[in-house]
Amino acid sequence: MKSIVCLISGRGSNLRAILQTADAQRWDSDPGARVALVLSNRPRAPGLQLARDAGVPFEVVDHHAYEGRDAFDAALSERIEALDPAAIVLAGFMRVLTPGFVARFRGRLINIHPSLLPSFPGMDTHRRALEAGVRVHGATVHFVSEQLDGGPIIAQAAVPVLPDDTEASLAARVLQKEHILLPRCVRWVVEGKVRLDADGVAVEGLPPAELLLLDR
Repeated sequence: MKSIVCLISGRGSNLRAILQTADAQRWDSDPGARVALVLSNRPRAPGLQLARDAGVPFEVVDHHAYEGRDAFDAALSERIEALDPAAIVLAGFMRVLTPGFVARFRGRLINIHPSLLPSFPGMDTHRRALEAGVRVHGATVHFVSEQLDGGPIIAQAAVPVLPDDTEASLAARVLQKEHILLPRCVRWVVEGKVRLDADGVAVEGLPPAELLLLDR
């Protein structure tokens, strides 16, 4: 059984999507995968209750308890390496990871970002998309690199920007797509259908249309 580790900082809605999808699609069948641990850097993150309700082990590694990013990332690494996971998923994890951490878990570290990268990396993506007047917005799942929100792209989900959209309405529609896209990408990585190699993202056994989730 392959292990997945999920890192969260907040409500854990993408964690919920992963757990529900794994249950509905029987990720316990061959080759088998499960969320083996949920880690949060915030003791009061609501997503921890999701893990508790699902019977998934969870732990808090409070970044305030460590002197600097290197010490915090070392503590995270210790918990993660004990499980030797097939995938480490940043499911709303609001910390910038050190280059050493990223290098240690290269090819297994996955992030979801609420924009169509490379557009709008960083924060406030929905507001910035509206201000820029774009007609299409969305979400991206990518392998994590040393560059913030700059790692090789696995797949994307797109939604139209409607004339009457607000930041909240646009964010809600994008989040719905995140909940479909992220579990799909996690399973691809765990199954080896998507991997990171020296030339970028390698895909095997997936039709190209699967890599772009369109709002219809």
